[in-house]
Amino acid sequence: MGRKGRSITLSLSDKDKERMEALALHYDMTWGDRANISKLIEAIARQKLKIAPNHDWSVERINLLDRVRNLLIDAGKMEDARAIAELLRSRTELTIPLRQQLEQFLERDVRSWRLQIERYISREQPFQLSYQDAADNLFQFTIHHARIVPRNDRQYLDCWCEEISNSDDLPDLAHNRTLRLDRIIDATVTPAKAIWRKYLATVEVEMLLYGGLFFNYSSKQGRDLLVERLEDRPQTLRVVRTITSSFWFMRDILPYGADCEVIRPAGLREKMGAIAQKMQQRYTTQD
Repeated sequence: MGRKGRSITLSLSDKDKERMEALALHYDMTWGDRANISKLIEAIARQKLKIAPNHDWSVERINLLDRVRNLLIDAGKMEDARAIAELLRSRTELTIPLRQQLEQFLERDVRSWRLQIERYISREQPFQLSYQDAADNLFQFTIHHARIVPRNDRQYLDCWCEEISNSDDLPDLAHNRTLRLDRIIDATVTPAKAIWRKYLATVEVEMLLYGGLFFNYSSKQGRDLLVERLEDRPQTLRVVRTITSSFWFMRDILPYGADCEVIRPAGLREKMGAIAQKMQQRYTTQD
């Protein structure tokens, strides 16, 4: 927010950004002479900005703040999202459906350990937790870096852990884990004496794209390091990308089928080859 480690990136449209900046200027939330949206959200979250109930907020402003609330939820910033929901709920201009939606959101059980995890992440404080996987196996993890990531209607903790036993990822990614938030065991999140890492572990992946992907592939901003057409191979696109998890990478490219070929690292190419062979066996074996 206003400090190192508290920044929030929201995918606002240019128009919404202008409106949020106008709101920040209205309440004197600035950095120098410029409007500061993060400072505005921080003031709301810390209840430094208190506005008496009235009837002069436009529908446009209310809808804007509700969109920001939803973006904060997607970013895993539940405390900030709840603060904005509380502010909106105090207004008398809300429609009945929106008020009911906010009431339902605020009535949800936001467990204390979830909020504690958010605080540890924002403060760059390593922590420990207990985790139960789908097979009911219990694990203890010491977390040196983490971020909350929404995927497929669930929220996950992408993290760098000391413990690498039972990891089936590539050796360079063995410290990285993806934990479902709803499988973290209550009352087990505690601070750890360790050094916070700035990032997850990463590896570079090289792949070749063929067929329709050659024409239609959209570069993954922030992940693709190189996208180029190969002059010596017609209709072939070479892509170099950084990944933090082979599982999620394979989930991403498997729909491409034979139009995507992983070249390196060798371990990941072998994984993809094994999947392709198993699929071939499934479809060629007759009962």
